Amino acid sequence: MANVIALVRDSLTNLVSRMGTGRDKAASSFYAFTPLSDAELLAAYRTAWLPRKIVDIPAFDAVRAWRDWQAEGDSIEPIEAEEKRLNVRGKVFEAKVKARLWGGAAIHIGTGDADLAAPLEIERIGKGGVKYLTVLSRRQLTAGEIDRDPASEFYGQPKFYTLTAGTTAQVQIHPSRLVIFQGNTQPDVDLVEGQLSWGDSVLQSVIDAIKQADGTAANIASLVFEAKIDIIKVPNFMASLASEDYKAKILERYTLANTAKGINGTLLLDKEEEYEQKSASFATLPDVLDRFLQIVSGAADIPATRLLGQAPAGMNATGESDLRNYYDRLSAMQEVEMTPAMHRLDEALIRSALGSRPSDVYYEWAPLWGMSEKEKADVFKTKADAGRTLAGGNGQWPLIPIDALSEALINAFVEDGSLPGLEAAIEEFGTLAEQEPSEEDIAAAGGINSNSPAAPSRPPGNRKVARSST
Repeated sequence: MANVIALVRDSLTNLVSRMGTGRDKAASSFYAFTPLSDAELLAAYRTAWLPRKIVDIPAFDAVRAWRDWQAEGDSIEPIEAEEKRLNVRGKVFEAKVKARLWGGAAIHIGTGDADLAAPLEIERIGKGGVKYLTVLSRRQLTAGEIDRDPASEFYGQPKFYTLTAGTTAQVQIHPSRLVIFQGNTQPDVDLVEGQLSWGDSVLQSVIDAIKQADGTAANIASLVFEAKIDIIKVPNFMASLASEDYKAKILERYTLANTAKGINGTLLLDKEEEYEQKSASFATLPDVLDRFLQIVSGAADIPATRLLGQAPAGMNATGESDLRNYYDRLSAMQEVEMTPAMHRLDEALIRSALGSRPSDVYYEWAPLWGMSEKEKADVFKTKADAGRTLAGGNGQWPLIPIDALSEALINAFVEDGSLPGLEAAIEEFGTLAEQEPSEEDIAAAGGINSNSPAAPSRPPGNRKVARSST
């Protein structure tokens, strides 16, 4: 009896409705993994628009704005030129698409080395050392033995990959020579049968939702052919069908009647025949289809405004919050997944472009969400007002030394592009720290007339205040 009470307390059970018991209808529901074959994935991608967009859109958006290189001197242009020569952006996009479709892909960093099974020595790459980049899908690379050494950099990953070239030749490639991208990553490679180290296709977990949406759309399309049906009631129709001669005449009769109706809109019938029309209602079908498409959108984690290209629905709906959340997720994916995966490629790229590795070279992913001109103006005004307050406006003493504040604002405006050409202008005309302010400038900085009796006296030891450009 004690065991029964404990069981009832551990889960919601209703013996009358059989909920939570072995006879509960929901008790027979379970999740089963049915992997999609390569042929099924290829057919879905090539023949249906939803699978193709689910694969392509996040991959394209991840590289759409690309990245901004940061460096001192003239290092940026050679790096960007090397990126264009090797088509790094296009190769990453191609690899992301294949990884999402097949579950995994890699970019081979071609340096001209004869022994591809040996680790890639990044430090030995000189100017022009990266010869080519080749995209290989999971179908072309076979993962080797998993590295089980906890002290290894490649722990939990294959010790090597085997590339099948043609029908017979096989080449082993060290993982340090590959930029690995995954589809949906595996939670534990030890629990996965076959295809160790590769992930699942992103279509694997959404294919049921896609089929339901496509099936609903197909059924709605078939109903269009039955939107209007003519119904003619003929006396003794069933009894007369036993005669073959009657069948031929009835077909000829209504073929002629339908032809006459198509020509002059008049349907000729016998006095005893009855005619009526029935029309199907499609009033609620768009809502039904929209619900299925929304399920697909949620399953693919792509906003409907982006996946379907439709305007947001509802009062005051803009879809902005959905897109912001989507782009925030992509930005996180760039930092968490793409940046570590591309680390060796980037190090090789810098050396191939410059011949060395300056310590000050780095990059930042460009923002995916672009502000409107009004939003940019509002941000600029907010920064300017904040700078004016910190500089001691409205008769207040400066909260931050003017030289430091000026330098910080210049950096902020240069980085966000609020004042194009500011950096070049500063180099030509100098900064406030290089200019000696006059007494009038000092008074103007606080917005106070120098002859006003309300002007506060300068505290001992305080620096002179230069006029801020803000």
